[in-house]
Amino acid sequence: MKVAIGGDHAGFELKEFLKETFKEQFQFVDCGTYGPESVDYPDFAHKVSTTVESKEVDFGILICGSANGVCMSANKHQGIRAAICWTPEIAQLAKAHNNANIICLPARFISTAEAKAIVEAYTGSEFEGGRHQKRVDKIACA
Repeated sequence: MKVAIGGDHAGFELKEFLKETFKEQFQFVDCGTYGPESVDYPDFAHKVSTTVESKEVDFGILICGSANGVCMSANKHQGIRAAICWTPEIAQLAKAHNNANIICLPARFISTAEAKAIVEAYTGSEFEGGRHQKRVDKIACA
């Protein structure tokens, strides 16, 4: 499975942790940032979103302090359904009910163990389709 991952300075350490933790399961496309120096989260959210939209990867992971900034930026892209995930249950539902293609993690509010469990819950889920498909089809404005 190929995954685009990126985030700002607040998400840098968690990004590196996830890359190391899942290196046997995923092929990562690292969209930055590449260090803890202060940067602007939209730059990395747009890189990940563009990579997901082009179908170069199976899904994306975005990380910033609260996950709000990267999620707002990602959802400006028509082909993106980004979801803020702070528990495994939320991540599972984001995939099963909303067919999220990017998960956004709040680095300042979850532990590395929680982040690992969130990614596992998301990747262990399938979109249920059915009644949910009609709703997902209504998300895009175009």
